[in-house]
Amino acid sequence: MNKKYSILIRWRSGLLVFLTHNMALPVLRFIRRPKLFPYSAAELHQLPKGTLGKDLIDFLEARQLQLMPHYAKHDIKHILLDYDTTDEGEVCLQSFMLGNRHLSFPVAATVLYGFVTMPEHWSKFIAAYKRGHKSIRISKWNWFGLLHQPTIVLITTINQPPNVTV
Repeated sequence: MNKKYSILIRWRSGLLVFLTHNMALPVLRFIRRPKLFPYSAAELHQLPKGTLGKDLIDFLEARQLQLMPHYAKHDIKHILLDYDTTDEGEVCLQSFMLGNRHLSFPVAATVLYGFVTMPEHWSKFIAAYKRGHKSIRISKWNWFGLLHQPTIVLITTINQPPNVTV
């Protein structure tokens, strides 16, 4: 990778983190007043292996991330959709949500940002969009109520076509 491209990637990544974490999320948290995550890290550690809650805390710790009450729902989506916490993974996650018929400001802004600044990943974003479109709708799920469920069952459910019930 040449030096200019490497600098561009770092700048692009820094801008994405700044726009989401320092601008959009604080404003949305104020406007939406989301329900706080009802579990502590210690409580999640007590859940059985293979449950979404246990997998959430393991996921965060493997990436050296803190459990943050306003981000937990988003982090759960990373696990269930199998998109990492990289810039590419963030845009894939939001492309999936757009394809899954969930339109919100964060979804639209992240997908637009990804398409404008990450042309080398367009095929992955399009694949994520198509995957979301073929999956059952998940935007209305009770995310915090799923923490005791087996993660593999939830992943299988998401990957079923919309007209199939599990």
